[in-house]
Parts: sequence; C-alpha cells; structure tokens
Amino acid sequence: MSFSSQIQAVALCRTPYKQKFGIPRQPGLADARGYVELTPEFNHMDAVRGLTQYSHIWLLFCFHENLAQGWKTTVRPPRLGGNEKLGVFATRSTFRPNGIGQSVVRLHGIVKRKGKVCLEISGMDLLDGTPIIDIKPYIPFSDAIADAQGGMAHEAPELIDVQFSPQAVAQIAHFSAREQSPDLESLIRTVLAQDPRPAYKKAKQDPKLYQVALYDLDIFWRIDDGKAQVIELKKVN
Repeated sequence: MSFSSQIQAVALCRTPYKQKFGIPRQPGLADARGYVELTPEFNHMDAVRGLTQYSHIWLLFCFHENLAQGWKTTVRPPRLGGNEKLGVFATRSTFRPNGIGQSVVRLHGIVKRKGKVCLEISGMDLLDGTPIIDIKPYIPFSDAIADAQGGMAHEAPELIDVQFSPQAVAQIAHFSAREQSPDLESLIRTVLAQDPRPAYKKAKQDPKLYQVALYDLDIFWRIDDGKAQVIELKKVN
C-alpha cells in the first residue's frame, strides 16, 4: 500500500555534532545544547504557543544523509557487538524504509535568533542541520511506561574513562573562553565516554588516532588501556 503525501521540514536542528561519528546513539546520553530553528513557512510564535508548559518534546526527523543509501531488512546493532543481525524494525537503525527517526529532548525555552523562532533544547542525538518534520509535546502519563521492557537496550551503555593531555586541557580553556562554550569539556567527556568507535574495534588492540567534530573543532583522541585519551583540539578552517 502506498499513499500520496508531501512531507516538508518544519524546522532544522542546530547542534554541536558536525559529523555522524561521535553522535550519541540515543537521546539524553549527552547534555549537548542546541536549537530547533523553525523554517520560514512556520516561523511564527503562534505555532509554538503553549509549548513551554512542557519540559520535554518529541522531535520527528529525517535521516537525511542516509536516504540515498536505501534501507536494509536486517542490521547489526552496536549493542550486540556488530556480530548479530536483527530485523530493521526491531532496532533504531538509521537505514529505514522511510528514513524517519524520533527523539525526545529537553525544552529550555523559546527564543528568537536572527529573526527566527527557535526552541532551545538539550540532550539531542542529531546531526547539525537535521530536518525536523514534526514537533510534539512529551506527555509523561502516557509516554513514560514504568514497566516497559527494553530488550537488548534495557540498560544504559557502559561508559569508559576519559582523560585529557596537558595540551588538550590548555586548548579547551582557550576555546571555551573565546567561543563562549563553557560546556566544551563536559561535552567531549560525555561523547567519548560512550566509546563511539565501531563495535568490532572494541575487543581488539586499537592504536588508531580518531577524530570527532564538535562545534567548529576537531577533537583528536585514541584508546589507551581501555580509556579515551584526548590528545589535542584543532580549529576547523
């Protein structure tokens, strides 16, 4: 069965995550701050009137960078070490028939930035520039189910220690002051604590130097004795 419908973006999400690698695999795992910026057709305060009575909102969005790659009937979830296959509808894989995802995020307020109505949010797991196709309030009595079973993802992921080289500590202080990003160290620590490497890398010796893009910075790090070691930060030109 198919139907004819035109879905358009009602907003764009502005986040610190400039590439897919390093984005938390679920919402709420990192306290990153960002904005949901309404697109011109919906850029009216009336469209979000009353939304601030809710502490959290649902964002329905499009996996826009994956659409050209199509979808798969089975995928290898990172939670299972990348070895076992599950049906796409039993996972939150980004490779889906319609490329639609959903995330619940904290709503801090509604502001105007450069003439655009924006929702100030945190806890998102979205790439910068992600198209938002709908916004809905989170309703605790119906959306939070106390006895729900989470299957393979019932518990939060295990975290690893994150350490910083003296050079990285100095660079974080410099960039935090210059870019007015006081959450920079906390964000780096939270992102890397979740070990964003591919699942198959985690059981092996891994001397590779990795890079994660946050804001306009490249964060260089590696795994040493099971810990994430931040080596240095570089400004993206």
